[in-house]
Amino acid sequence: MTRQIVCFAFACLGVSAAAAENFNAEHLVRIDRVGAPAVSPAGDLIVYAVRHTDMEADKGRYDLWLSTVDGDEPRRLTTHEANDTSPAWSPDGRYILFLSSRGETTQVWRLPVNGGEAQPVTDLPLDVGTFRVSPTGDRLVVSMSVYLDCDDLQCTADREAAKNDEKVTAQRHDQLFMRHWDHWLDERRSQLFALPLDEDDTAIGTPVRLSRLDVDVPSRVWGGNEEYAISADGKTLYFAARLRNSDEPTSTNFDIYAVPISGKGNPENLTSDNEAWDTSPVVSPDGRYLAWLAMSRPGFEADQFQVVLRDLRSGKNRILTEDWDRSPSSIAFTRDGRALLLNAQDVGHKTLWRLGLDGGEPVKLVPQGSVTAFDDAGDAIIYAMNSLASPSELYVFDPGTGDSRRITDFASGTLEGVAMGEFEQFSFEGAGGDTVYGFVVKPAGFERGKQYPVAFLIHGGPQGSFSNNFHYRWNPQTYAGQGFAAVMIDFHGSTGYGQAFTDSISGDWGGKPLEDLKLGLAAAIDRYDFLDGERVCALGASYGGYMINWIAGQWPDRFRCLVNHDGVFDNRSMYYTTEELWFPEWEHGGPYYANPEGFEKHNPALFVDRWQTPMLVVHGELDYRVPVTQGIAAFTALQRRGIESRFLYFPDENHWVLKPHNSIHWHEQVNGWLHQFLGD
Repeated sequence: MTRQIVCFAFACLGVSAAAAENFNAEHLVRIDRVGAPAVSPAGDLIVYAVRHTDMEADKGRYDLWLSTVDGDEPRRLTTHEANDTSPAWSPDGRYILFLSSRGETTQVWRLPVNGGEAQPVTDLPLDVGTFRVSPTGDRLVVSMSVYLDCDDLQCTADREAAKNDEKVTAQRHDQLFMRHWDHWLDERRSQLFALPLDEDDTAIGTPVRLSRLDVDVPSRVWGGNEEYAISADGKTLYFAARLRNSDEPTSTNFDIYAVPISGKGNPENLTSDNEAWDTSPVVSPDGRYLAWLAMSRPGFEADQFQVVLRDLRSGKNRILTEDWDRSPSSIAFTRDGRALLLNAQDVGHKTLWRLGLDGGEPVKLVPQGSVTAFDDAGDAIIYAMNSLASPSELYVFDPGTGDSRRITDFASGTLEGVAMGEFEQFSFEGAGGDTVYGFVVKPAGFERGKQYPVAFLIHGGPQGSFSNNFHYRWNPQTYAGQGFAAVMIDFHGSTGYGQAFTDSISGDWGGKPLEDLKLGLAAAIDRYDFLDGERVCALGASYGGYMINWIAGQWPDRFRCLVNHDGVFDNRSMYYTTEELWFPEWEHGGPYYANPEGFEKHNPALFVDRWQTPMLVVHGELDYRVPVTQGIAAFTALQRRGIESRFLYFPDENHWVLKPHNSIHWHEQVNGWLHQFLGD
């Protein structure tokens, strides 16, 4: 029996070709997803959440699992029908604290490590969004959404309950933001509260609000407890926040504040001299240093993050990464306090690094794949990593040997006997003679000497990357499983190739990136003889969807079909209907009314007369980043031009398609469109 070799990031698995089932969308949505690891104080145990897809309920369910650093068989800790997430350890290691929705509201719960039932830590009238335990173990900090003019939590709860009886449903807004990402905003703010803990880690007393600033902590939309930290002595809270004023829709000015955790004092702005983004504060174990990530250019969300170190004794700051041309996305102190761990995109990978406090060159620890989370165990580093051919699992890195070993294998339950395509990174000479990188993924069941149609995937951002990671929405393996070869290009503007490369797309959305896509597709077809250059469809979402609309008018005779998901059609109307205005104002040179030429220079709506390629347009009603009218406009243009087209509409999805059954249907429609025009 012939065997097919399926290559993962660090290993190849032998799968019987006769028995193998090709990877598909249902596999994708059913895979158990491993969350961030949290290492015990003793450094021997790891707790983490695992998401399991409940197809009947059409959503994910989260439970807690426990592994040892030695790699013993993982043990499931919770089986409740509610979601159990965000695990953390009590400083003495006796309890695992976590968020759970097993009551009427989401609260902090605790689970004894040595056995016993879960018990509530908090009993508050509002949902707890995030939490942190003080290193001293005597206080808990939680975030909750409240009305700023309420003196207690019950006031907010009563006001929310009263909304159900109101006959008038109108909302009044006197400034932007009115809506953000996928929901309309009201007068509530996410605020931080401190509660004392007794010796059994149960919250006691009345929660104390730590700030009266008009801010959201954590920030919308995806901010978590990485945006605040507690000092080693448990007396000070550090948090990142941006003021909720009329400047917010055009501002990226987050600052780091310090406030007494007792609530007796006002926040002090530690970064008022920097009008760009400051975030992710972390405190050294000995309490001497505070580190955070800082950008330098106001209004630019894709600027390079630098690591800033503040000596809390002297109050002096140092930038540790001035000579390093990468942008870290998360940081943490090592247990000995001598260094920082950080991850950053790097030439198509998201790698793990160690940075000494002396500001020397960062040392790469994990060279490939996508490291999504990590924690220091003292003698080892625990990290979650995925690749183009493997979902996230937990690994142990040994600093002494430099070797890594995997300690979880949750994906095998879904992927046993499933064939995936081998992948390879390649490079070519792109726009301006710069070296540009891309990935190619072979079809599952690849046969040498045969040619395959191509799915040409274009990433969003635009300051992003189709890197070596296992994407849960745009996964090239789903196309490989359909018999297509997938090609992805990290064009000018992509992240992980130096800040100048990232900067190069601003003001040039349809210029160098399109040239890179043309050159990259040609280079891939020339290099890989299994790619059928006559049978190619292009697909993209967000900026990638914009590029599909741009390609329709600028490269109209290249592709057999196009797929545009949540793409910008008209830069003018996009500016006046999107919510985060700092983004188009940076990318196109100011507000539309002040610089219309910057928006119209690469506006797809101006070239509809050239459109001729069949296009599938996909959009979600709850997408407020690229409003649904952009998709409707593109579909109107296609229909009026008499071009074969379809509009796939999701009334309950946002910029992404997240519900399991909707995701499967999305893949069925997209793959069906490709098969229609590329042939079997």
